[in-house]
Amino acid sequence: MKSNESGKKGHSPPPARWLLRAAWGLAILAVGLAVGWAATIVFTPPADVLDSTKFTFAEVVGGEVGASISLNTVAEWSPIPAASNLASGTVTTVNISAGQEVGAGTVLYTVNLRPIVIALGAIPAFESMASGSSGADVAQLQTLLTTLGYFSGPVDGNFGWETSSAVKDWQESLGLVRDGVVQPGDVVFVTSLPARVALDPDKISRGNALSGGEPAVNALPVSPKFTIPVTAAQSASMPIGTRVEITSPDGDLWESYVTEQKADDKGNVTIALDGKDSAPICGEKCGSIPVSGQRFLHSQIVIVESVNGLTVPSAALLSKADGSIVVIDDNGKEHVVTVKASAKGISVIEGMASGARVRVPAGQ
Repeated sequence: MKSNESGKKGHSPPPARWLLRAAWGLAILAVGLAVGWAATIVFTPPADVLDSTKFTFAEVVGGEVGASISLNTVAEWSPIPAASNLASGTVTTVNISAGQEVGAGTVLYTVNLRPIVIALGAIPAFESMASGSSGADVAQLQTLLTTLGYFSGPVDGNFGWETSSAVKDWQESLGLVRDGVVQPGDVVFVTSLPARVALDPDKISRGNALSGGEPAVNALPVSPKFTIPVTAAQSASMPIGTRVEITSPDGDLWESYVTEQKADDKGNVTIALDGKDSAPICGEKCGSIPVSGQRFLHSQIVIVESVNGLTVPSAALLSKADGSIVVIDDNGKEHVVTVKASAKGISVIEGMASGARVRVPAGQ
């Protein structure tokens, strides 16, 4: 019996208890490893984004930045009926070109070789004027004769001997008989002079027969209208004030600016242009634009005005939280810069020296 009890004291723990202890040990080890990994993640500082990003270098060099698009500008006159012809016969000569600027006394055309003269007046010619006539039409005739230097008397609307003498001298200058009688078709009165005018080519053409009463003279505005038809997407890049350079028929550059945008129900947009300070776009060369039909002129719409200076790829520019813009040189140092213009992936900057190298993300 004693020997049996001594043998029991030397036995190992039952297998179930040993397995339970082993499991607890493994669990504690796993928890320790997990805590260690988490601590590593929490307390290890993240890699700097710039240091982890692949980059190359670009040199700061002088250059020019600007952007424009090429479109056609449409130039078109808007004639306004100004006077009718009252002469009867055949058009023998046409003495002015379409769109020509004329003043009082200019011969517009001849009918049966009799000159038809333009003059200033609100009342159209409607009757013959001779000694003894009176009225507003006579006063308009006296104004014409005064302008031409043939009459120095009072503009009172009374056709007296002094007016008759002036008419005869004027007729002689035109190659007419000095009879002192002004026929209804001799003078075309318009409401504004000097003016750009155009004769109706369907009526006033050499060889055409006239019976009187035909619309003959059209007045033109100071300048034709200049417009650009564009899509809605194109109009978004052409706000009011955008500068447009128009190539004239003579090869000159006419400067204009966007003044208005009008869209139709189909989404098409018409851009209206005007000169600087509302001056005529074509200046003194508006006569080079044909009076009839439309003239298409090559134009450059300046989206970004050209700026000269030191340039870098726009991808090199970094925005800081405080709103400043910086570039990073090849030594990793940041430099605050001022962006003067950007277009087509290039920016003109101030704040870096020519020849310096700046970081650009790889692939840019």
